[in-house]
Amino acid sequence: MTPWSDWETNFETARAALAWQVEMGVDEAICDTPQNRYALPDKVAKPTKPATAPAAAAPASEATDPVAEARSMAAAAQDLAELREALAAYPHCELRLGARNLVFCDGQEGARVMIVGEAPGREEDLQGKPFVGEAGQLLDRMFGAIAMGRAHPDPARALYITNILPWRPPQNRDPSAEERAMMRPFVLRHVELANPDIVVLMGRISASTLLETSEGITRIRGQWREFMGRPALPMLHPAYLLRTPAAKREAWADLLDLQAKLRTLP
Repeated sequence: MTPWSDWETNFETARAALAWQVEMGVDEAICDTPQNRYALPDKVAKPTKPATAPAAAAPASEATDPVAEARSMAAAAQDLAELREALAAYPHCELRLGARNLVFCDGQEGARVMIVGEAPGREEDLQGKPFVGEAGQLLDRMFGAIAMGRAHPDPARALYITNILPWRPPQNRDPSAEERAMMRPFVLRHVELANPDIVVLMGRISASTLLETSEGITRIRGQWREFMGRPALPMLHPAYLLRTPAAKREAWADLLDLQAKLRTLP
């Protein structure tokens, strides 16, 4: 029989190894969707020979179009609360199966400026709010420099924030073209219901998805575009600025341009 001291040593060793993995960030599965490794394969029934010739098969119904269903569900939402419920009920995006939380929005409804980011990261997934990690903290400092913020009580200086994707992609990978296409109708409806004066397209994924352009974000940042009948400003994502501090000068110029644009709008 194994001595109790050996059992205790093995347990402490395993627990220390697990704690080290969690500290290093190994806290989730690496697959896109959860998998049950212990599930037994389904039994396959042996085919039986029909006594008579089978009747002609009825034509199969067309497969559901995820984008068309997204358009229908988004259009049916009459306010932001209903839109959030529609997103939560949308069955075709498998990212929801591996995410901890649906990340819908943060900030003040009725704000003049709406920021559309890319997708939640680890901290956003944990807290259920967009832009709360390191990049989000930089975003708050950026807009705080022009006296704006998500918690500001004045709608003229408040921010309303969302993302293209409401669920975190595994390992923070880029959203796929299919995922972006499915979520785009929800984001368009989100902009309609939030009704901001200006939309800030924060980062490459946001700008390319909503403007439907293949131009790089470093090429189009700072160039005002029209989006859904209102001015839209593509900007460099705070995560990019953390990796490329020299680009903060361009971000500051865009913030000043945004501030000036707000003064010209009624």
